[in-house]
Amino acid sequence: MSLSESMIRWRYRYVPDKAIGEILSKNWIDTLIPAFFLAVVLVVFGTQMPTFLSAANLSDIGRIYGEYLFIAIGLTVVMMAGGIDLSVGSIFALCNFVALSLINYLEWNIALGMVLVVAVGALVGLINGILIGYLRLRAFLTTLVMLIIVRAVVDMLLLDYAMIIGRGFNMSTVWEFMALGSFFGIPASLLAAIAVAIAAHVTLTRLRFGWHVMAVGGSRRSAFNAGIKVKRTVCLTYVLSGALCGLAACFYAARLSSASADVGRGLEVTILTAVVLGGISLGGGRGSVVKAALGTLIILLVQNSLIQMGFLSGTSSLILGCVLLAAVAIDVRWVKNRHKVLARAYVSPTFFKLPPLPETAQGSGSDYALNDRLRGVEAIGLGELDGPEDMIFDREDNMYCGSRHGDVMRILAPDYKQVEVFAHIGGHPLGMAFDAEDNLHVCVGGMGLFRIAPDRTVTKLSDETNRTWTSIVDDSRLRLADDLDIAPDGRVFFSEATVRYEMYDWMVDALEARGNGRIICYDPRTDTSRTVVPNKQLPNGICVEFEGQSLLYAETWGCRITRYWFDGPKKGQTEVVIDNLPGYPDNINRASDGTYWCALCGMRSPVFDLAQEMPGFRRRMVQAVARDDWLYPNMNTGCVIKFDAEGNVLDVLWDLGGEAHPMITSIREHKGYLYLGGIYNNRVGRYRIPGADPEWTSYDSYWGKKS
Repeated sequence: MSLSESMIRWRYRYVPDKAIGEILSKNWIDTLIPAFFLAVVLVVFGTQMPTFLSAANLSDIGRIYGEYLFIAIGLTVVMMAGGIDLSVGSIFALCNFVALSLINYLEWNIALGMVLVVAVGALVGLINGILIGYLRLRAFLTTLVMLIIVRAVVDMLLLDYAMIIGRGFNMSTVWEFMALGSFFGIPASLLAAIAVAIAAHVTLTRLRFGWHVMAVGGSRRSAFNAGIKVKRTVCLTYVLSGALCGLAACFYAARLSSASADVGRGLEVTILTAVVLGGISLGGGRGSVVKAALGTLIILLVQNSLIQMGFLSGTSSLILGCVLLAAVAIDVRWVKNRHKVLARAYVSPTFFKLPPLPETAQGSGSDYALNDRLRGVEAIGLGELDGPEDMIFDREDNMYCGSRHGDVMRILAPDYKQVEVFAHIGGHPLGMAFDAEDNLHVCVGGMGLFRIAPDRTVTKLSDETNRTWTSIVDDSRLRLADDLDIAPDGRVFFSEATVRYEMYDWMVDALEARGNGRIICYDPRTDTSRTVVPNKQLPNGICVEFEGQSLLYAETWGCRITRYWFDGPKKGQTEVVIDNLPGYPDNINRASDGTYWCALCGMRSPVFDLAQEMPGFRRRMVQAVARDDWLYPNMNTGCVIKFDAEGNVLDVLWDLGGEAHPMITSIREHKGYLYLGGIYNNRVGRYRIPGADPEWTSYDSYWGKKS
C-alpha cells in the first residue's frame, strides 16, 4: 500500500465526517438556533447590567415568564397544526377581567373561579375553532377580527366596572401564593407553567392527539386521507390556546390585580415573536414545546432588559418587530435549505479497496466463467407478484413470498398457479424462515422482525436492539431488517443492512463503503434482541450452517461471505469464507448436497471499484451532481453461485441477457428445483437442478420430516 493510500485510509477512518450529517439530521438541531440567541442575550445584557442575573431580578422575570409560557404553549399547538391565533392578547385581557371580578371582587372559591376563567378563555377559543376548523375561514383574518371584537368587549366592561372590581381584595392564602409564593425559589406561576409544558410535550410527542396535530400541520389533505378528523383537531387547538390564556390570566390577576385598558395589549405580537424565534414553523408541522419555551425566555429577557435600561415602549416595540422579522426570515430560509444542507453533509464516503476483480470471461476457466443457464427459466406468478425478494416453502410445498404492497403472498402447490394473500403486514416483507412450530418469521423493511402463525396471526417480535452508546444517532431502532435464519434452539439471527438509510434509499449506503450494518440475535426465551456482529458493509443473506453452531452471512458491498460462530468452541469468532466475489452477494441458503447457494444481486464494475478508493470524488459527486446521475453499483445482471463450507465455488448460473431475472436477491432449493426471487422482479423463477435430490426440502433439513 502506497503512502498516499495509507494517509487516505487513516484520514477517513479517524476523522468522523459522518458525525456532521448525523448531528444535522437530529430533530433537536433546530433548538440550537434559539439556544444560540439565548446565550447571546445572556452575555450581552449580563455584561451591560450588573443586576441582570441577580436573584431578585430573576425571580421577577420568572413570575412573568410563567404567565407568558402558558400563552406560548397554546399558540405553539395552534401553529403546529398550521394555524395562527392573533386574539391571545384580547382573550388574556378578558380572562383577567373575569378573574378579578369573580375571585378578587366577589371572593369566589379559588378553584371554582379559576375553572370559570379558563372556561371563558376556552369558549372564545371554541368560537375561533368553529370558524376556522369547521367553517374553514382563514385563521389570520378570523383571529384578527376576534382580537378587535374581544378587545372592544373588554373596553366596554372596563368603562362600567373598572372602579368597582378595582376595590376588591381577596385575602385567600392560595391567591396570595399564586401572586407572590415560590417553591425552592421558583415562582408559583413558573412551577405551574413547567407542569403544563411537560404535559404538552408528552401530548405532542407521545399521544395520539399530538401526532394528529403534527400530521394536520404537515399536510391537511394527507391527514384527512389518513382518517384523521382534521376539522375537530384544528378546533381543539384553538380551544386549548384560549384555555391556557385563561390560566395565564389567573396568575396575572393574582399578581397585579390590574384591570387597566393596557392589559394584554400587544401581547399577541410578543408571544408570536417568541414562538417563531424559538423555531415554531409558520407553515405548521414543525416545532416543540422546548423551542417555544426558549423563544419566550429570550423575548422576556430582552423586554425586561430594555425597560431596565430606560428605553421607551416604542423603542421596545421596534426592537421586537425587528426580532420578529429576523426570526421569520431565519425560519423561512432554514426550512427551505435544511434538507439541502443535510443532503450535502449526510452522505459520508470513506476509503475502501476491493481485491482485483475476478475473471469472468466465457471459456477463461475461472470459477465464475460466464454462461447463460438461467435464460428462459420457468416463471411463477408472472404479473401477479410484485417484488418477491425472498421465497420459502412450508411442509405442504406451498410457496410464500413478499410483495411491496405489504403482503405475504402464498402460492399454492402443486402447480403454483393460484396466488393469494396469506397475511398483511404493511411494510415490504424481505427475508423469510420457518421455525419448528410452522411459524413463518419475516424481516420487514422499515418495521423489524415479525412472526406469522399458521392461523395467520401476525405478531411483531422486535423493532429495536441494544443501542451503541458511542453513536450520535439512536441506532436502537431497526431501519432495514433484511434476511434471517433460525438456529436449532429457536434463536433468530437476522441482518440489518444499514443503520443510516431507510428502505427507499438503501443503495446510497454503497456510496459510503463503511460498516453501517449489523447482525442481530432475537432470543424468544427472553423476548429481547441484541447486536452480535456490528459494523458490516450491508450485511444481507443469513444462513445457519448444517452443524447448527455457526452461520454464513453476506456483506453485499464488501463482496465477501463470512462465517460467524454463535455456539461451540469458536463462539463469538468470525472468519472470511469467500473474500473476493465478482458481484454483490445477497441471500444465502442450503443446498441438498450439503453445500450452499448464494444470489449475486449485481455485478462489480471496474469504474465503481475504482470510485470506492476515491472518497473525495464520491463526496464531490453527491454534492455537485443531481441524484439521478450519481454513480451506483451495477444491479442489472442476475447470477447464482454454489459453494461449500470451505469457500470453494462449485457452480455458477448466469442470466446474461437480464431478461428473466435482472436482479436476483434470493434463491431456494426445493425438491430438485432452484427458485429465484428478486426485489424488483414481477415473478419467481424456477430452474431444474441437474442431479439434485427430488425429495429434499430446506424445511426438513432444519426441522426434520413431518411425523
